[in-house]
Amino acid sequence: MSNVYQLPDRERCLDEASEWLARLDRGLDESETRDFQRWLAASRENSDTFMQIAELWDKMDALSRLADLFPPPAEKKPSFGRWLAAAASVLLVLGAALWQAGMLTGSPPASTVNKVYETAIGEHSTVNLPDGSVLVLNTDSLVRVHYTLTSRLIELDRGEINVRVARDRERPLSVLAAGRVVQAVGTAFNVQLRRDRSVELIVTEGRVRVADGQNGGPGGARNEPQPLPATATAVSGGERLLMSGERPQPEQVERIEPAEMDARLSWRSGNLVFRGEPLEQAVAEISRYTSVKFRIEDEQLKGLRVAGLFRTGDIKGLLRTLNDNFDIANERIDEQTVILRARREEQGETR
Repeated sequence: MSNVYQLPDRERCLDEASEWLARLDRGLDESETRDFQRWLAASRENSDTFMQIAELWDKMDALSRLADLFPPPAEKKPSFGRWLAAAASVLLVLGAALWQAGMLTGSPPASTVNKVYETAIGEHSTVNLPDGSVLVLNTDSLVRVHYTLTSRLIELDRGEINVRVARDRERPLSVLAAGRVVQAVGTAFNVQLRRDRSVELIVTEGRVRVADGQNGGPGGARNEPQPLPATATAVSGGERLLMSGERPQPEQVERIEPAEMDARLSWRSGNLVFRGEPLEQAVAEISRYTSVKFRIEDEQLKGLRVAGLFRTGDIKGLLRTLNDNFDIANERIDEQTVILRARREEQGETR
C-alpha cells in the first residue's frame, strides 16, 4: 500500500521532468536555467529521479535512435493503468534530449565537473569533455576543467592544448592562460603557454576573442567567466596571436600559412616538422618531448637552418639525421646530456 500512496509524487516528478525536457529541447535562457537549478535542488527526490533516469539511459543508449517514435507525454496525468507506458515514454524522450545535450556521458552532470588532466614529458592525451568538446594535451601539460550549467572553463597551468569546441551559444568556452582569456562559442584553436609565460594562440577554425583574465588563479576563488565584449581582440581561422606581458593589440594578429600551421600542429600526430628554423630553436622544441638536454657547443651552429620531419621522442633518429644530413656530430656526456658540434674531418671523423 505504501507504494500506491507514493506513486502520485513519483508521477508528478516525471511530469515536471518532461516539462523541463521540452524547455531543454528549445534551449534555456538565464532565468529558466536558474529555475532548472532550483528545481534540481528543491528536493532529494527531484535530483535522485534525474540521476536514476540518467543511469538507466546509460544502459539503454541504443534506443536513442528510436526516441522520435514515442509521442510526448500527455499534459493530463495518465491513469494508474497507463502510468508505466507513459513513464517509459518520458524516460526515453528525456534520456534522448539529455544525451544530445551532453549531460549523459557516464560522468557527473556538467554542473559538477571539476577535473585535472595532466601529461608527462613525451606524452600526449585526448579528452572527450562532457559537452562534446575535444581537448588534446601536448607533452608536459596540465589543465583544470570546470563546467557548470552556465559556464565552461579550462585553466591551462602549463604546456599546450588543442581544443575543438562544441557549439553552445549560452555557454561560451573559455581558456585561461597566464592571465589571458581565450573564448569561443564553437570553433577550434591551439594554445601554448611558454616557459617565459607568453601565450601563443593559433586559430584553425572559426573565430575567438581574447582579453585580460577575469578569474582567480588555480585553486583560489573563481568567478564564472563572462562573455567577452565585441571590443575584445578577435582572432580568426588561419591567424596567430603571440601574447606577452603587454595587453595584446589587434595589430599583433598575423596570418599563418596553411603549411606552417600544419607544421606547428604536427605534434598531434606524434611528429615534429621543421621548415628552416634555426637549430637552436628546433632543439629547444625537441627538448620539450624528452628528458634529454642538448648543448650546442659551436656558436655558429645555433643559426644553422634545419628542415625535416622527426618523431617526437626519437632521439637516436634525430641524432642520426643531424649527423648524416647536417654534418652535426654528437657526444653523449651522460644519460641526460648530449653535446652537438660541427663535424670536422681533420679530427678523423668521416661523413
